[in-house]
Amino acid sequence: MSHFINVILPIPLDKEFTYSINSSEAIFLKPGMRVAVQFGKSKVYAALVTQIHQNPPLVYEAKEIEHILDESPIVTLHQLELWSWISSYYMCTKGEVMRAALPTAFLLESETIILKNEKTHFDEALLKDDEFLIYEALQYQSLLRIQEIMSIINKKNVLPVIKRLIEKKVITVQEEIYEQYKPKLVRYIRLNVEYTKEESLRVLLESMTRAPKQREVLLHLFTLQAKTVKQIKVSELLKTSNSSTAVVRALIDKNILEEYHLQTDRVQYTGAVTSLTKELNAYQLKAFQEINNSFTTKDVCLLHGVTSSGKTEIYVQLIEKAIQEKKQVLYLLPEIALTTQLIARLQEYFGEQLTVYHSKYSVNERVEAWNNVKAGKSKAQVVIGARSAIFLPFTNLGLIIVDEEHENTFKQYDPAPRYHARDTAIVLAKMFESKVLLGSATPALETFYNANQKKYGFVKLTRRYGNVLMPEINLVDIKTKYRKKEMTGHFSDTLLEGINEALKEGEQVILFQNRRGYSPVIECNTCGHSPQCSNCDVSLTFHNYKNQLRCHYCGYYISMPQKCMACGSIDLTTKGFGTEQIERELKDLFPNHNIGRMDQDTTRGKHGYEKIINRFEDGDIDIMVGTQMLSKGLDFRNVSLVGVMNADNLLNFPDFRAHERSFQLMQQVAGRAGRTKKRGKVLIQTYNPFHQILQQVSVNDYEGMYTDQIEERYQYKYPPFYKTIKITGKHKDYNKVNKAMDWLGISLKNVFNENVLGPEFPPISRIRNQYHKNLIIKIPQKQSLYKTKEVIRRIHTSFKSIKEFSGVRIIINVDNY
Repeated sequence: MSHFINVILPIPLDKEFTYSINSSEAIFLKPGMRVAVQFGKSKVYAALVTQIHQNPPLVYEAKEIEHILDESPIVTLHQLELWSWISSYYMCTKGEVMRAALPTAFLLESETIILKNEKTHFDEALLKDDEFLIYEALQYQSLLRIQEIMSIINKKNVLPVIKRLIEKKVITVQEEIYEQYKPKLVRYIRLNVEYTKEESLRVLLESMTRAPKQREVLLHLFTLQAKTVKQIKVSELLKTSNSSTAVVRALIDKNILEEYHLQTDRVQYTGAVTSLTKELNAYQLKAFQEINNSFTTKDVCLLHGVTSSGKTEIYVQLIEKAIQEKKQVLYLLPEIALTTQLIARLQEYFGEQLTVYHSKYSVNERVEAWNNVKAGKSKAQVVIGARSAIFLPFTNLGLIIVDEEHENTFKQYDPAPRYHARDTAIVLAKMFESKVLLGSATPALETFYNANQKKYGFVKLTRRYGNVLMPEINLVDIKTKYRKKEMTGHFSDTLLEGINEALKEGEQVILFQNRRGYSPVIECNTCGHSPQCSNCDVSLTFHNYKNQLRCHYCGYYISMPQKCMACGSIDLTTKGFGTEQIERELKDLFPNHNIGRMDQDTTRGKHGYEKIINRFEDGDIDIMVGTQMLSKGLDFRNVSLVGVMNADNLLNFPDFRAHERSFQLMQQVAGRAGRTKKRGKVLIQTYNPFHQILQQVSVNDYEGMYTDQIEERYQYKYPPFYKTIKITGKHKDYNKVNKAMDWLGISLKNVFNENVLGPEFPPISRIRNQYHKNLIIKIPQKQSLYKTKEVIRRIHTSFKSIKEFSGVRIIINVDNY
């Protein structure tokens, strides 16, 4: 009887595909294993098995698989279940979820290889110039890849040339699949078994009087063996004997020493573990007990703890409790910048038991973390990471901690799946019957609403650790300051006074400006022209350190023009300011102090965050200027003053969450001040000091902000009362996207009536030469979410069949937080 498997392919297609296998393969294969399969005419993919059965496909004839890639499943059944939920809830394909979930080393895809056709003879004169270049290259190397051919003939579209060469039988084409993951092998050395007996060893050493360097190496090897019983690395032996690799190689060639390799993890913790966790104070202990009590009746609990109240210590106690119960723990953070500081703190408690997983890790490091989690090793009892860590193959998950749960970076925007890590964590926990703790000083409105509705447990921590007072927050009216000429550059006299005071006391200062670069606009004073991005509808931002104008949407850049591109005038001026301009002004104002900058430009590279955070912690930097990555949960002990350079550009943003986000951001950045003994100070510069949100920030009134905002949300039908789905159309032709989205809007309005907003062009309607137009569907609580999505899918299918709209890309974003 025939056997078949259903597989997920790592491509954006809705269906699973069926392939045929033989009976012995059917016995060996299990769901979660990868097989190499041919899809289309020649492309080979690593597909993931979801089901083994005996039902042949009805519409097509099942192809045979190429070969099996794994000896055991790399994906668990819980993961497959989670992937199904994500693809259904967030309206994307399982292939897209698979691409996001698996480390790229597991996503094998065949590569096209070009080979010389040895079987035929032909006249070289018949070849065109570009064909001859490829033919000539194949005389010197056995095979060529597509990328190499592109550089040889200096063309991007090489397929027509390859096609002509195949027709002339000059070349043949093959698909090659290869493993990307390479285990790290460490070279070790040991004495050959022959010389382990005393007699033979004595003879050996006597015979080596003419090779003093080799004898020296041997003696060092014995010293190392006497010191320790562990295996000896070649690098260790070379270091202690101060010898060269040539000497060791000579000993190996003489069969005196033998080398062997052992596989090892790339990321290892070598520091000491101080297993003693800090004593919780009375408030923390009360919160810890309340969380445990809440977990007896509820699966999710919100810990609303003010900044610097010691939430991390409570997390540590909860993690310890889970480890004692032999359970795995997932600790989710919104930013990689945060993980670098927290890793150091958590490793002191948990050492080797801690595994880190985020996008700055290399492919090989991610595979090792994946394998350790799946094997349930003690090495991976606690996993700390950004949102992608939700996809790891947990086997015994007991607790998920989502720290700073209000952060919008937990939401994936591009590419699909556009999931929210906090909400997905709650679903994952349900599958394992485990608990979720959501922690924040400024919870998301939806989370606080759920806690108020008794859907989640709720625990409050209102005292800062060590009874330090909450920072004193003052609003500085810069409109009045400009009028009275009390501004120096972008600094009010009040802020400069505060910085001087803090520096005199030997304390540090953080200045927050949520815009990177030097200046967002360059303008000609003669004709008013400002350089725009050629691919997007935005002005180019001036970056002084590279003397460039850059687009923050597509990366396009030009060197800073010396004169106006429109009228030729040399009278150019900058409008607005970013972190770079603040940094330059500070260097002029405080020449004897070290100024640091933390934004996307200064934290590139794997250890970019770590270096700058460590420098600030060690006191090498006196004043740190940064964007919002500075505001999130970082713990600096010596910061006494925080300055917000301009609060208004946060508030005036066309988004129903703008006021909630502004409050959260300013409260979080204020929370970096005065975290030890002395009360911190926060100065917020604004043109509108009487704005309600700013007034609420100045008195830490989260509940006042929540009451106002939830009332507005109810009135205007926004989350948490209505769910939202945003549909975006993209195309390089303005008219085409316009017509397509109008058609979609009419179709959806026929079903959902007034609950469809748009279609509307967003404020920035062209990005990367693609025009965007948006629709928002609001779904009331009583309306079935499942049926709503089914209708949207049906309308989307009809849309795809209309020839006039071909090429218009539709993006569906569920819960577009």
